[in-house]
Amino acid sequence: MASVTAIAKADRNDPPGDTVAGEAAPGKAARLRRRLVHFGGSRLGALILALNLLSLLILFGGALALNEWKRGLVEAKQESLSVQAELLSNVLGQLGITRGEPRPELDAIQASKWLRDNFIPTGQRARLYDIDGLPVTDSYFVTEAIPGEALPPARPAGTPVTRPDAAVTRRTTERQDRAAAALTHEVDLALAGQPQAGVRVSESGDRVVSVSVPIRHVEKVLGVLTLEAGDVDAILAAQRRALMPFALVALVVSLLSSLLLHLFVARPVLRLAAAADQVRLQRARAISLPDLEGRRDEIGDLARSLETMTETLSDRMDAIERFAADVSHEIKNPLTSIRSALETLPLVKTEVQRERLTTLLQQDVRRLDRLITDISNASRLDAELSRDRPRPVDVATLLSDIVSVYAASLKPGEAPVRLTAGTEPAMVSGRDGPMGQVFRNLIDNARSFSPAGGEVRVSLARDGADPQRPLVVRVEDDGPGIPDDNLETVFERFYTSRPKGTAFGSNSGLGLSIVRQIVAAHGGSVRAENRTGPDGTVLGARFEVALPLAGRQT
Repeated sequence: MASVTAIAKADRNDPPGDTVAGEAAPGKAARLRRRLVHFGGSRLGALILALNLLSLLILFGGALALNEWKRGLVEAKQESLSVQAELLSNVLGQLGITRGEPRPELDAIQASKWLRDNFIPTGQRARLYDIDGLPVTDSYFVTEAIPGEALPPARPAGTPVTRPDAAVTRRTTERQDRAAAALTHEVDLALAGQPQAGVRVSESGDRVVSVSVPIRHVEKVLGVLTLEAGDVDAILAAQRRALMPFALVALVVSLLSSLLLHLFVARPVLRLAAAADQVRLQRARAISLPDLEGRRDEIGDLARSLETMTETLSDRMDAIERFAADVSHEIKNPLTSIRSALETLPLVKTEVQRERLTTLLQQDVRRLDRLITDISNASRLDAELSRDRPRPVDVATLLSDIVSVYAASLKPGEAPVRLTAGTEPAMVSGRDGPMGQVFRNLIDNARSFSPAGGEVRVSLARDGADPQRPLVVRVEDDGPGIPDDNLETVFERFYTSRPKGTAFGSNSGLGLSIVRQIVAAHGGSVRAENRTGPDGTVLGARFEVALPLAGRQT
């Protein structure tokens, strides 16, 4: 029942429709700007996306940069070895190691000697093959350096000999066979006159940069010179070390984003949950987190929504308590009157007094029945308005049906109801059941104030010539009118102040309150005024209901 009071207050204090429309347009524009500026309209979503993309871009950019660096180093190494191999091939020809008389041949002994004396660079290996692809010399074998590692200390006598694992031996053999096959393929291509350069795996399992160039005498291929540089693994290790700063920066950014998410999302949500639990445990009626409400993101929206929700619930609880107190007070009045009449009834002496008490009891019973019915209708109104979907309603047809029911059930002494409406349809978007209750309550209220011979007039018209202006329904009576001070209070609950001469107990004081609640739920307004004559005499009361046309409801 809080919405009865809230809607009534809003309708009393604000011009109908202006405030809602004035706030809706800027709100929609602001939400549209937020969606355009922020990711999906979410500030936190944009922050999370930006931080994650930043860390990924750092890591991806570092990997691309280092990949280019690695490719450049390998290509530079291949180019250097190719230049060296071409130079050595030319030197071999100039020194006479490759001769053409009586037939082109390669002096393997002189080539091996020259390589031993002049080409033993650190970290590189030179191999020479004859025209049949058979190895002639290898710098690893002609150098005086002894490859290998120091033997481990001698073991005590009787120590069992550890035999090599067959699987390890098999894998080593397979690796050496694959390396030999790759080298042979490279040499064969070079013997065909095509210089080769690439990265392959050596017999020891290390990656090497290898260059094989054919050795020619004029156009005749006499052999192949292969140069290898075994520092590829060192290059890759340097690459991994160079990648570490990028990975560390990406890790720091990820940790920072996680920390920010914890500080700006997780902790505020936990605080909101704790505040909600505190409201529940301490039976409080409000939640307040000022530092969160000032945030301009979804957490701030959530904090403000929770505070507004608790305030609304608190207002509803206050309204329910006031409504319960008003209901208790209003029900006690007829019950007290009935109890007094029943206690007095055995004491009366005359039939006239007994008949008067009986009439009073009947009035109180009718008053109590009307009060309970209106309380029940008011209690169900919120649920009915939220459950029933709006749809086009022809107000002219609805009023015609309602007035015809009053005409068919008219009793002697009751004020007749007359309808004045145009012929064109008057369509509004609403719910026919609650709207019918609005007009019935207004007509019943007018009939209860109409004197003998009076009439209730219902009219339907557009407010002005503009087709966009609202539809106006007027209900007039010939009663004593409404005091000027009560033109707004008549819409409050349980307002039952009635002028002299009107029937007592025929109204519960909830009818007009229900009218305002239903009309406000349909985006309209209702007001009361007095009909006056030329000399200012009050001729009766008039209630005006303004409803927006279909398609214009705000």
